[in-house]
Order: sequence, then C-alpha cells, then structure tokens
Amino acid sequence: MSVNLSPSDLPPRRLSRSIAETARLVKADPRVTALVPGFDAPFFQAGLAGYSDGAMRLIARRHGCPFCVTEALLDRTLINGGKGRRKEDPDLIATECGMGEIEDNIAASTDDHPIAGQIMGTTPDEMAEGADILVRMGYDVIDVNMACPVKKIKSASRGGHFLHHADEAIPVLRAVIDAVDGRVPCTVKLRRGWDDSPDSERRFWTVFDAVYELGYAWTTVHCRTVQQRYEGPGRWEFLEDLVRLRPDCVIFGSGDIWGVEDVFAMIDQCGVAGVSVARGCIGNPWIFRQARDMMAGREPTAPTVTEQREVLLEHYRLASIIHGDRTTSRHMRKFGIKFAAHHPDARSVKAAFIACESAESWREVIERLYPVQ
Repeated sequence: MSVNLSPSDLPPRRLSRSIAETARLVKADPRVTALVPGFDAPFFQAGLAGYSDGAMRLIARRHGCPFCVTEALLDRTLINGGKGRRKEDPDLIATECGMGEIEDNIAASTDDHPIAGQIMGTTPDEMAEGADILVRMGYDVIDVNMACPVKKIKSASRGGHFLHHADEAIPVLRAVIDAVDGRVPCTVKLRRGWDDSPDSERRFWTVFDAVYELGYAWTTVHCRTVQQRYEGPGRWEFLEDLVRLRPDCVIFGSGDIWGVEDVFAMIDQCGVAGVSVARGCIGNPWIFRQARDMMAGREPTAPTVTEQREVLLEHYRLASIIHGDRTTSRHMRKFGIKFAAHHPDARSVKAAFIACESAESWREVIERLYPVQ
C-alpha cells in the first residue's frame, strides 16, 4: 500500500537528488528553532478551517508533528469572548483531554505546544487587541492570516482581501507586531497574490517586503492565488523564485503537499526553510511520523489497520472532550472519510463513515471494519 496520496494531475517535480537523500540531509532552520524551541523539524501542521482543532493537533503531535497552527480566529470574536477563548485554548485543551494538571499532561503527550494562534480580522485596532489576547492566553507564536480565500472574506475585508489592498495590509501588520511587542514571534500567512495580474504581483511584493521590514519572523506562502482558491495545481515555481529573490528571508512553502515525499520534494525544488502540511494531513497524522522516519534514513511505512483503529478511537475521544458528545459524531464524520483512504477496503469504509450519525454508529464502524488484529 503506497503512503503517497497525491492527486495524479500534478506537474512533474524538478529535483536535484533523490527524495530519500534530501530527507536525510535536511534539518530545521536554526533561525526558527532559536525563536521557537521544540520546532525541530522542517514541517508543521497548517491551520485548517473546520479541522485543525485541539483533537487533530494532539493526534498530529503524537505522530511527530513539531508545531501546529490553529484555525483562523477572528479578532472580533476573541475580543467578545467567543471561539478561541475556550475551544482553542491549548493549555485548557491539554488539561481537559489529559484529565489532570497541565504539568502531568506534558508528560502524557497532551501538551499542545509549541503552537501558533492564527488571527484574522479587518481593522488595525481590533487585530492588535486580538493578538494581545492570544499572547496572554499562552500561544507561542502569533500568525496573521492574509491568505484565506473564502468568498465571504472579500466582503468582510480580511484574510486574502489584504493582498488586493496592500495599503490596508501594512497598518494591520504594524498594529499586530506593536501590540505583541516582542513577547512572542509573529508570522504571516500569504498567498502568491490576489490573481495573476501584474498589479497583483506588485501588491504581493509590497506586502511581503513590509512583513520582514516590520520584524516578522517568517512567512508561509501558499503557491495559489486567492481567486484560485484550491482549484488546480499550485505553482511551486513561484516559491522557487521567491526564495531566490529573497534569500535572507525565512520562507515556508504551502500547496500540494499530499504525501510525505511532497514535503521533501518542495524543500529540494523550492529551497524553502520548511513546509506547511495542510489538506494532506487531514486523516493522515502518519505523514509526520513518515517524515521523521525518512529524515532518520528509514523507509516510510503506511499505517496498519490496528494503528488506524487506535488513532480513530483516540481522535474521537479527544474530540468528544473538546466538543461534547452531541456534536462529535457529525464533526468526526469528515475525518473518518479522510481516514478511510488508508484502509484496504477504502470505498466501503468511506461509505460507512458517511452514514455515521451517532457515537454508537461510529463505534460500530470501528468494531466491524477495524478489528483488533
């Protein structure tokens, strides 16, 4: 069974050596580890709307993920005490999921650090206040989202909107970093532009260069445009050019990371400091274990059915603690569908998870299709 779940329509990669050799040679960028102790490998779990909650993050960490980013947290919602104050508090999640004090949970591998709180909003004042809230909550990094391509983002003037309005982006970036005031590193998530027009390219460079001039530690750049959303292959060539033109900047790459080999292919071809793993890690926490295995010179292996069973049960348990029994079965359905891809009978398992409507039906699927071996 292959561990590579990549789509078949991706362009060929231009590699300077074998992926296995790249994996053995790469290390975490020392500039990153100096700022964020524990970020010890050149990859991390991206913030994923509707997915990257505490349960998904804890499962990823147990499989070798060194750093995680939250879903985008709205500044105004944080200020008003909503989502982010409770459901995304990393120390509260670790305490509740471990059922003990935070110190005990660190030993029990339920410590949700190092972690970036990703913030998204519109006005400099509210973004600054929201960032300050996240710092006081204990986040290790503040990540500003100027990449989100969801349609409503344009009307709300946030996320990827700022790549179309660079003059509005810079005051927000300045306000956030001033509010954080050096207490933790600040970073920015970008896309390669609003669209493919020359004006869009100029605006990208305006925002990108301002990020580093203001003192942000790094950017994570997705190689699709905002208008492209998630359609079609990303342009790794853009990341290559970006690294070549700004060699002193710490740049993480994002886009079309579907399997473990893609992590090291992007590092080799594009020269990025590391890779943000997004859709490729949904239902696939093993990608992080596989990446560490390859860095150690070991052959990556696919998860056994027993390993899949254990992770599915634990993911469900953690999700039920965070979200409550009432909503967890529906919340976990989308994860089950993704996890099914690793099963020998993927089609049947996917159909079974689609039909799940309760904790009982979830457990029935596990017992029937993931037997103890």
